[in-house]
Amino acid sequence: MAQRMMGWMRGVIRRARADGGMTTSEYAVGTIAACALAAVLYKVVTSAPVVAALQSVITGALDAKA
Repeated sequence: MAQRMMGWMRGVIRRARADGGMTTSEYAVGTIAACALAAVLYKVVTSAPVVAALQSVITGALDAKA
């Protein structure tokens, strides 16, 4: 009886660990999410206020006196 129960548990664990076919779809969803995040960040960084702030930081760093 105990061996039968252990065999059944091993089967359950084996089936729970199997994820055939899931890896590709997970990578696809991750890639789409990364592209969406990159698009949002690109829009934020190229917006006028952010560009002006970056230019002022760079100008201040280049004009700094040692």
